[in-house]
Parts: sequence; structure tokens; C-alpha cells
Amino acid sequence: MDLLRFATAGSVDDGKSTLIGRLLFDSKALFSDQLEAVERVSRSRGNDYTDLALLTDGLRAEREQGITIDVAYRYFATPRRKFIIADTPGHIQYTRNMVTGASTADVALILLDARKGITEQSRRHAFLATLLGVPHIVVCVNKMDLVDYDESVFDVIRDEFGAFATRLRVRDLTFIPVSALKGDNVVTRSEHMPWFDGPTLLSHLERLHVASDRNLVDVRFPVQYVIRPQQHDVLDYRGYAGTVASGVLKPGDRVVALPSGLESTIAKIHTSDGDVAEAFPPMAVTITLADELDISRGDMLCRPHNMPTVAQDLDAMVCWMDETASLAKGRKYAIKHTTRWARAMVRELDYRMDVNTLHRDEQATELALNEIGRVQLRVTQPLFIDPYQENRQTGSFILVDEGTNRTVAAGMIGRVQG
Repeated sequence: MDLLRFATAGSVDDGKSTLIGRLLFDSKALFSDQLEAVERVSRSRGNDYTDLALLTDGLRAEREQGITIDVAYRYFATPRRKFIIADTPGHIQYTRNMVTGASTADVALILLDARKGITEQSRRHAFLATLLGVPHIVVCVNKMDLVDYDESVFDVIRDEFGAFATRLRVRDLTFIPVSALKGDNVVTRSEHMPWFDGPTLLSHLERLHVASDRNLVDVRFPVQYVIRPQQHDVLDYRGYAGTVASGVLKPGDRVVALPSGLESTIAKIHTSDGDVAEAFPPMAVTITLADELDISRGDMLCRPHNMPTVAQDLDAMVCWMDETASLAKGRKYAIKHTTRWARAMVRELDYRMDVNTLHRDEQATELALNEIGRVQLRVTQPLFIDPYQENRQTGSFILVDEGTNRTVAAGMIGRVQG
């Protein structure tokens, strides 16, 4: 079975946590003690129903306020597929948490309240999902039970959101009317909405094709660790461990090591289960080469005729995540790109993006917490980069405050000049 990662998004109280709870409950993915704990808390609050949102809202502050603050990860599986869910917050002050949860997602699940329609947060999260390169967006029009399962309400929201999506880079957009509280169209088809002939949410997620979303053309293997056993019987062993970022690697393939530019041939590909005939993302493997090359952590293996851009000047969109200081021209940070560390200086802040209106403020001089903007960075040593829209692994990076060691920004590389 393959793995699908999806992240929930949407405004406060649109029912994201309840939807995930319903998905876990109806798909029989809960342990009895988990369900008993949720039922007990629900009764203590005086609810005459089981509040399934409590399955994902784990922090005490979340349960007290009835909101999601942190990103909650949940795992479950059906006979068709395994899933990792990232339940992200809806509040604007937790935009950075939404970015964290959606950064590795295959699908963004955007919830809309059928009574409220599209809100600023709905637009914000749709923009962020496309900015983060999430290939599939599923819009769940929730709380249909509160509008008497009216088809016209669903149609109006679908048309309005579809018009907004034309301004974004949306590759695949699907609309499903649901009631997370009642379970309509989440796992089982709703008897109250016979006018909807599409799949249920779980059925859509089970059948969604995501294998072609991964870059299997451009070989990129960032070296994380060099393995040199000290035993006398394996003295000549030199393995390069890491996670395949993109492409397919096979024994016998010709590769080039960056930044040295030296070439060799893959001898073997090792995993914890033994040698394999090929490696593809996101497999963690150890590669041995036919020749002994000077390769260390932060270097990259790729194809001789298909190499990333080697650059020290980066054009990127960044989401600022630090509440104590802002990003401004001239400030310096540590930068981590794949397995490579360097130092970076902000050369220019081109503009700050208003994610609600998509307006570009070119007069902005800084980025504060949760703000997004386009910057020009100068890096102290070359990085091996691709545009983020082509390769999410080699097109992304983080900025780290060297004084506090806090991650202060997540970045996505835009234009690349080779």
C-alpha cells in the first residue's frame, strides 16, 4: 500500500478536527480506550453527543477553547491505502503552523462552513496550499445539515471558490458536500444529498493518484552521512547515506558528485532490509560507488547531464515564523537546504504579499510573524537548487537564528538562473 499525506485547513470552527475525528471513527481506526476517553470528556461537558474533535485537539488550551493551536498528526490505514493526517490551525496567528503541516502534504483538505461560505481564512489557506505546491485540493463544504442539505448552497460556494481558484496555481480541485458531525459523505454516502453523484471523502482519498506527483526524472540525492566502519574486515567500505529527494537510482547508473564535479558509477544500494535494485523518493538508503571520491555531508549525487543549479543568490518566497524579531534587509541567518548548511544575508525584500487580496506591497521594509514575502538572499557557499514548483525537496529551505537556534522562516525558491 502506498502512503498519502493530507493536511486540513480552513477558518476557525469550520469543523476540521470534527471531520478528522469522524474519518477515524467511521473507518474503524480508533482504539476502544481512545473512544472511551473522548466519550467521557464529552459527557463531562454536558454534551449529548460524542465530540470527535477531541481526538485531534490534544493540548489543554485547545480543549478549553474548542480550537486547534498546534499541528496534530494522526495515522490510519484502510485496505487500500495508508494515511498521515496533519490537522492544522485555522487562526491567522497560527499561519506558520498551517505552513508546517502542509509543506509535505499530497492533498490540502480545505473546509468551508456552508452557512458562512468563503472567508478570508479560506482564501488564505488556498493561497498557502498552492504556494507550498500541494498538488491536490479538496474543498469540503461542511455543516450541510445546518442548511437542510440544500444543493443550491453548495453550488454557490463551489462557483465562488472556483472563480477564486483561477487566480492560483491549482492543479486538481475537487468539491464534496459533507456533514462531519452527522457523518454525511465522509466515509459513507449521504442519504440526505442524493443530488451529489461524486465520491465520499474517504473514497476520493483512497483512489487519488499521487505517484505521478513525485519528481522521478531529476535525480537528487543529498548526502546526510558518510559511513566508514572501523572493522578490519570491511575497511574499504565507504557508503553515502541519505534520503532520495527525487529521481530513480539504480546500480550501474553514472552519477556526479557536487560540488566537486567528480563522476563515478553506483555499485550497490543498501537498505535496512538488504540490497535493492532501485531507489526512489522518499526511500532512505546507503549508496556505494565504484570509485573512492571525496564526498561529505551536504554534498549531492545527481546525473551528469541533469544537474541542479549551483547558486549563491536565491530568489524565494518566505513565510516568517518568528514572533520576537522581523525579517529585514541586511539581516543574517543560518540557512539549511537539504542536508547542507550555510549562512545567508537578506539582500532585498521585493514585496510583502497580502494573502487575502493577493496584493503585493512593494513598499514593505520588513516581514513580521506569519507574513509572507519575496526576498533575495546571498549565501556564503553554493547550494544545489531547483525551482520549488519543479522539486519541493531541493526547492525549499529554512532560515535559523544563529543566536537562539530558532527556525525563523520557511522558504520556497522561485526563479533559478542557471
